[in-house]
Amino acid sequence: MKRDVVIVGAGPAGIFTAIEMLKRGSRRRILIVEKGEAIEKRRCPKHQTKRCVSCKPYCHITTGFSGAGAFSDGKLSLSYEVGGDLPTLIGAEKAQETIDYTDQIYLSYGADAHVEGLGNEEEVKAIRRRAIQAGLKLVDCPIRHLGTEKAQEIYYAIEQDLLQKGVEILFGYACTDLILSDGVCRGVCITNGKDSQEIFADHVVVATGRRGADWLEKLCAEHGIAHAPGTVDIGVRVEVRNEVMEQVNNVLYESKLIGYPRPFKNKVRTFCQNPGGFVSQENYDNDLAVVNGHSYKERKSSNTNLAILCSHNFTEPFNQPIAYAQKVGELTNLLGDGHILVQRFGDILDGKRTWPEELSQSNVRPTLPDAVAGDITAAMPYRAMINIISFIQAVDHVVPGFASYETLLYSPELKFYSNRVKMDENFDTNILGLHCLGDSSGWTRGLMMASAMGVLMGRRLAAEEA
Repeated sequence: MKRDVVIVGAGPAGIFTAIEMLKRGSRRRILIVEKGEAIEKRRCPKHQTKRCVSCKPYCHITTGFSGAGAFSDGKLSLSYEVGGDLPTLIGAEKAQETIDYTDQIYLSYGADAHVEGLGNEEEVKAIRRRAIQAGLKLVDCPIRHLGTEKAQEIYYAIEQDLLQKGVEILFGYACTDLILSDGVCRGVCITNGKDSQEIFADHVVVATGRRGADWLEKLCAEHGIAHAPGTVDIGVRVEVRNEVMEQVNNVLYESKLIGYPRPFKNKVRTFCQNPGGFVSQENYDNDLAVVNGHSYKERKSSNTNLAILCSHNFTEPFNQPIAYAQKVGELTNLLGDGHILVQRFGDILDGKRTWPEELSQSNVRPTLPDAVAGDITAAMPYRAMINIISFIQAVDHVVPGFASYETLLYSPELKFYSNRVKMDENFDTNILGLHCLGDSSGWTRGLMMASAMGVLMGRRLAAEEA
């Protein structure tokens, strides 16, 4: 099979590459290879089973058209300051212009026109003042909230539009390898478990998301694709009552706080805040269960959840940061018998595990009903745990009640980013014809920045035809 452009992965980076190529009048034959299902066929059985059943061969929440985006809280961060390090590669001004442009595309497919976090200048100043006093930085980023259920509608509209305009999408096929010769990427090898094919193309775009970070890391090592060890984030998902977060939720919707707590001074940050949201479980390869959070447009809970992530950057001789984070997750899963662990913050400070009956008596009731009450400190590395505890206590000065005894911490919350692929501003790697986008490239984090990176890739590919 021969195509002009092969895109591996139908997440935001991959699909926005195709969208922009079409918008620019490209006549190239585009094929997207996705190992998951079309979005209309993606189903998580947990609504019926009430507990995760570890779907095989992959988790429907993280795999399929639009990647994890369709089943996430669906928040688009509209500032270049949020979403990874792409601005350092292309420049802050270009990054912001592309985000604004990409946002208009989402609106054209039905995204809510309302933007959270605008206005309320005096209230924002008061929150920032408290953050400064606590040694934290507040990043007040405008948010366009799609909502988990609305995100699925938007990405379905995108999927159907691409198909109608001639983009081929091969569902149920995983990319197993790249076809390289003489320093040039000629195509990809794919399989559905029964049938294997080789697809040749002038350009191969790898956009496999966080789920594919480990796979891409191995390919980089095997094929000599220039890269450098990347960052991994290890942390927890925190859940509190809405009343505790009421001011921040109303004023900012999502408060992005960053700190460097003593004694280790690792970067620790809040991420993915979900007012009235629900804590969820996702399954990665090798049955690794990780925690996440969702926020719906209509369906609301009594709690707010958000991630607290501690960034780890390793130096020589260690060069397997993803494997390190996976081991932390595996150990936590072992303690929880394959499920997510949950513990009260006060119990952590008291050096004791949390028991199920204690959760049933608390003001904060878990929105992840099959989470196992236990002791996350038995698996969390000391450095990360101390950073998280110190950060939570600092946030308590900004949001009184955040560090209460009953605050819930779920583990493991892990964000895998590929060893950062070395590329120029045109997303060219040292392998001619190979480009790496989105979270798997190590340059972006989240829906909007990955989508914007896809837009820029689409422009570059379309411009070659002129």
